Amino acid sequence: MNIYPFAEIRRELHQIPEIGFKEFKTHQYLMDYILGLPPERMEIKTWKTGIFVKVKGRDPRKMIGYRADIDGLPIKEETGLPFASTHEEHMHACGHDFHMSIALGLLTHFSNNPIDDDLLFIFQPAEEGPGGAEPMLKSDAMLKWKPDIILALHIAPEYPVGTIAVKEGLLFANTSELFIDLKGKGGHAAYPHETRDMVIAACSLVGQLQTIVSRNVNPLDSAVITVGKITGGTVQNVIAETARLEGTIRTLNPETMIKVKSRIKALVEGLEVGYECLAEIDYGAMYHQVYNDERLTKEFMEFTEAAAEVHLHCCTEAMTGEDFGYMLKEIPGFMFWLGVSSEFGLHHSKLNPDEKAIEIAINHVANYITYKGNEA
Repeated sequence: MNIYPFAEIRRELHQIPEIGFKEFKTHQYLMDYILGLPPERMEIKTWKTGIFVKVKGRDPRKMIGYRADIDGLPIKEETGLPFASTHEEHMHACGHDFHMSIALGLLTHFSNNPIDDDLLFIFQPAEEGPGGAEPMLKSDAMLKWKPDIILALHIAPEYPVGTIAVKEGLLFANTSELFIDLKGKGGHAAYPHETRDMVIAACSLVGQLQTIVSRNVNPLDSAVITVGKITGGTVQNVIAETARLEGTIRTLNPETMIKVKSRIKALVEGLEVGYECLAEIDYGAMYHQVYNDERLTKEFMEFTEAAAEVHLHCCTEAMTGEDFGYMLKEIPGFMFWLGVSSEFGLHHSKLNPDEKAIEIAINHVANYITYKGNEA
């Protein structure tokens, strides 16, 4: 399959990144393309900005699902590419433009070359937040067309083009957003004793939060608490009445997530007493771990190892979050990393994946699905 049409598609999608559940231009682009494919074997259903495309098999015994996420990130692009984002302050900095173009390549192939089994292509919104996979699972289309197995990929800038990295079992962590709002008493900078300074409270809390991993989580387990953003105050000579911490929690164990949140609650309650303030915790979007079905993943690894066009790498688990985990919780399947050779990593404003990976992914996944969809 020729790379160039799908590399061009990727570039066109790259220019119109949109955040979760607001992927209106992206949805229309995908629909226009899908409706241009041979309609004889296809059925299409939509859900919010997401799309389901069923490709009828010749003699179906099962349904194989393939999922691609479609949203971008609120990041200002700094790649300098001629096809850079035209949406100010938004970018496909996680490779979902790659994911979509690969899925369209697979859909094009199988709409023209059906296999025995049915296929379901899922174009899922809001992976980056607030999370589209879990509610999409409950949609009428998914309840009607629930696959028997499902797979997906994610680009990996750190691996060279031609690499497929995967493992059985746990691949990605349990994740949760973290938002903490603090409210004290503002006032003049010259009279701190009459105020309750929330900048001081926020700084103290950041330090306390870091003790959870070092002192409350088993050293043989793994967890991360990152505060990526702090806001507070209005001007340099007024003591801040409010402050807000925004961050993320990641654990390899679901029980550890419960423990970490329990400790956050305790520390925040102590902060309220110690700094005479009010605090609210919001965990935002929470993603279930990506746990690869051991039998299906092993089969895919053996298939990949025998393929000439790719190199199999047995990776370790990562603290990355992915709401595809909710689909794997309900449907046996797996996710794998696709090497794209970028100097800059995921969520970086200069991420620039190598487009040669598109053709490799389309060919390899098409071969695997054909093998899986025609097996006796």
